[in-house]
Amino acid sequence: MRHDHITSAKQLSREDIEAVLDRASEIAADPAAYADRHEGALLGLMFFEPSTRTKMSFSAAIKRLGGDIVDMGPVDSSSVQKGESLADTVRVVEGYADALVLRHPSEGSAQMASEFVDVPLINGGDGAGQHPTQTLLDLYTIRENAGLDDLTIGIMGDLKYGRTVHSLAYALTNFETRQHFISPESLKLPRNVRYDLHEQGSSIKEHTELAEILPSLDVLYVTRIQKERFPDESEYREVAGEYQIDAETLEAAQDSLTVMHPLPRVDEIAHDIDETEYATYFEQAHNGVPVRMALLDLLLGGEQ
Repeated sequence: MRHDHITSAKQLSREDIEAVLDRASEIAADPAAYADRHEGALLGLMFFEPSTRTKMSFSAAIKRLGGDIVDMGPVDSSSVQKGESLADTVRVVEGYADALVLRHPSEGSAQMASEFVDVPLINGGDGAGQHPTQTLLDLYTIRENAGLDDLTIGIMGDLKYGRTVHSLAYALTNFETRQHFISPESLKLPRNVRYDLHEQGSSIKEHTELAEILPSLDVLYVTRIQKERFPDESEYREVAGEYQIDAETLEAAQDSLTVMHPLPRVDEIAHDIDETEYATYFEQAHNGVPVRMALLDLLLGGEQ
């Protein structure tokens, strides 16, 4: 790839994205061909926030490539508790691994940390900022189900604090898409994100109700209202449960609609949608392995 580190979806061109997605398709079609591709490689996992899908899929990805992990483990049992800075921590772990994955609660932390290391550093989520590898697997899922051009995409839920939303919106500017953002007024896209999307020439519209645009959507990307990001819990209670969909809601949708969610969900997608043709969120989660295998393969010097 052209990049040493992957810290933001904003840095990814269409060419970058298609390189990862094409490699992921090759891996998904013949995983055995990549089984020993990076034998002996070590991936350093540095997760300062909880994670299930991102951490486990990166672990699975490097092991399926023939490598292994070194895991910093829980923050409360690490030297962070002794006051060690993030810069010092990544410098230390760099010495144990061939690439690093960092998740951290502070926006911009991955970009800052990448300036202190020479091995590839991947942003596994930085607060309410970016989550570029989630975006890559989201794009892979969209491409597999609906293609990536001439699409109308609705993104609904917590657009203010949702790092998956910010990353996906930026990445979609590389494709011919019409983006609709549905949220409470208090959880609208941050002003800087809206400005950047407009500067990129993206077609975006904001709504407070799903019903008005649901029939026109090819993809509906749902996110949870993130309680942990709210500075005041009373603000969370005002909007909790406000944006929910069920099978009845989707009666107004196109038969070909793809419903996605980065997970975990709370109550924003009813379980009666799980068995419908609309639901792709578990497929989406499973796609994290071939996509992250592809990214690691390219960053670690896999043949083009």
